[in-house]
Amino acid sequence: MRSRNLLFLPIVLCALVTGTARANWEYSGYYVGDGAYTDDGSRFIVSVRGGASIGMGAIKNEIGELTPLYYMSPDGSTIMSELGYYQCQDRGECMDFIPAGYVNLGDLPATKDFESFGFAAGASVGWTIPNTPQWRVELGWDHIMKSEYNASPFIEGDAPLFSGDAAGAIATISSGAVQSSVETDIISVMAFYDFYDGIQKPARQVIPYIGFGVGYADIKTTLNLSDPYGDLSGIYELLPYGVKEQSDDVIQFYRSELSSANIAGLLSLGLSYGITEKMFFDIGARVAYIPRIRWALSNEDASQHRDWFSAENAIYANIMLSLRFEF
Repeated sequence: MRSRNLLFLPIVLCALVTGTARANWEYSGYYVGDGAYTDDGSRFIVSVRGGASIGMGAIKNEIGELTPLYYMSPDGSTIMSELGYYQCQDRGECMDFIPAGYVNLGDLPATKDFESFGFAAGASVGWTIPNTPQWRVELGWDHIMKSEYNASPFIEGDAPLFSGDAAGAIATISSGAVQSSVETDIISVMAFYDFYDGIQKPARQVIPYIGFGVGYADIKTTLNLSDPYGDLSGIYELLPYGVKEQSDDVIQFYRSELSSANIAGLLSLGLSYGITEKMFFDIGARVAYIPRIRWALSNEDASQHRDWFSAENAIYANIMLSLRFEF
């Protein structure tokens, strides 16, 4: 009889182990004894969002040293590019113009800063911290859709002439026109703090929150440069970035694309409302700071690039509506 009872012992042990494993899987929290479990507040998070994006940044001239030659009328009232001078001569005009001198285009300021309005979308997964569920950590992705930066002229200002008959004189120079766009993806890690008491987020109640984090910004810019003033078309260094039918034609620049990366700092503020204990409606602002966004010229096969301008200290403010699930 004793040996027969011993045969049932492994079966009883297996049943106990199976029951314990099932209990740990079914209930959140940790075991406190006598079949009781307590909820530690940890939750798996999934959220999706979308909204509007406002971008801004200071445009910095990145042309570097480019020195086109300009011609001037004898009375100094008219100044034109070298290409414009030759075309004017072909028409039998401008015969008395003099080579006034050179100007470094890299010293001229951009005519306008980067300001844009577009749309943004994103998604996140994360986890609320056990025993302190007011804190949650999320791995997120945000896509800031294509926005434009256009300027004609691109750079303009007063600059000194050098190495010409009018060296030392100050001339007002306008140069180039740009039509460009930027598209950005940000992969981020963020920590959020929800302002409520207890373990379970209350339903049907507004909960303020704040968040901060860092991210990786993958940036794609496009640049269409044109030369309405003719001063870029005579510069030898720019010939690889476009095509000219004849020597006295205006250069037609290639459409240029550039992919670059930078760090991003993020800050978030908002309000959430518990539709149920597991589903939350969220409205908030996500602000992303990117130190530099670059635009560059490229040659025909994109094997060679030359920086043309950048948006320094760029900020995107995204006003987002989101739906968050906490399981």
